[in-house]
Amino acid sequence: MASEQQCFYQKIEEAVTSIQARLNGFVPAFACILGSGLGDLAERVEHKTVIAYHEIPHFPQSTVAGHAGQLVFGTLAGVPVVMMQGRFHLYEGYTMKTVVLPVYVMNRLGAQHLLVTNAAGGMNPEFRAGDLMLIGDHLNMTGDNPLIGPNDARLGVRFPDMSSAYDREYRAVLKQLASECFAGESITLQEGVYAGISGPSYMTPAELIMLARCGGDAIGMSTVAEVIAARHAGMRVLGISCITDMAVGEHLEPLTHEQVVAVANRTKPLFATLIIRFFQYVRG
Repeated sequence: MASEQQCFYQKIEEAVTSIQARLNGFVPAFACILGSGLGDLAERVEHKTVIAYHEIPHFPQSTVAGHAGQLVFGTLAGVPVVMMQGRFHLYEGYTMKTVVLPVYVMNRLGAQHLLVTNAAGGMNPEFRAGDLMLIGDHLNMTGDNPLIGPNDARLGVRFPDMSSAYDREYRAVLKQLASECFAGESITLQEGVYAGISGPSYMTPAELIMLARCGGDAIGMSTVAEVIAARHAGMRVLGISCITDMAVGEHLEPLTHEQVVAVANRTKPLFATLIIRFFQYVRG
């Protein structure tokens, strides 16, 4: 087990060393993980350096439509960022440790803050497809945790606190900015609990009813592992879901991944406006 722990740390360090050789001293402050259909935000980054995942030692490959599979470094609204255009999922066959490896890499590169986004199904009947949901908390329904096994103190503490996994100050800021950005627009910023599942199948009506009764407002196949790893590393986290469909158990309609991406594509201009305003606030 100790050798496995050392191997994971070594993979992180080798990935970091390889990336730093391409950055000419650039240090990101914010890491961003862009979900299905939301990767175009990286096109707004200035002074870019782009590194494909396959060029980075030990990085897995993204196999999902709508995930470009590259890191984008540069500035957004004056803030130095690293953006993941494409993430990794349990349902692709990766282990939890592999899914979260990029989070530790971005943290070791200098990022102390994480913006995590996803496409999600809305379980709260007050939501509508096209809404954005500020993640206030999550339910880890994957049956796994990336921190299982020996803890490496170089990466974080043995028992990381999750009482405020999604930063309260950042959430308050985003709500205020949304009230200004979306005035008169056909988009709403909701707030709720994200239920993370393993996938890849969509949930049955009975499963959705159960998760809603457990307190879930939206459901998706990502995010929780990355947030756990980010908190383990001491990062401040802001999470946003794009509600791409309504996953209400009593009135469940058939769904495809293409439909999910299509709704995310329609929402992304206002999503991008909100995120840029957030980075302008962070920059001060």
